[in-house]
Amino acid sequence: MSSAVRFRVTGRVQGVAFRAHAREQALSHHLRGHAFNLADGSVEILVAGEPDAIEAYARWLMTGPPLARVDAVERESASLAAGSAIDTFVIG
Repeated sequence: MSSAVRFRVTGRVQGVAFRAHAREQALSHHLRGHAFNLADGSVEILVAGEPDAIEAYARWLMTGPPLARVDAVERESASLAAGSAIDTFVIG
C-alpha cells in the first residue's frame, strides 16, 4: 500500500546539493515526489511509495548529504491529489 509524507528539513540544507542527493536517495528507494527550496532556507520534500521505503528515506534525511547540516526534520502525512500522476522525483 502506497503512502505519502511531506518533510520540512531545516539547517544548512540549501547550497549544498541537498535536493540532488534527496532525489538520488528517493529513486534508490523507489519513491516518487519532489524537493523544493523554501524562502526561509529550509527544504520541503514530498515522497510517495511503500511505507518501509519512506521510513528508510526519513532516516537518511536526519543526516543528509556530506556538506549539509540537518538541524531538524518535520514530518506530516500527506495525500496525493486524486488522479495525481507523480511517477518520478523532481527538483524544483
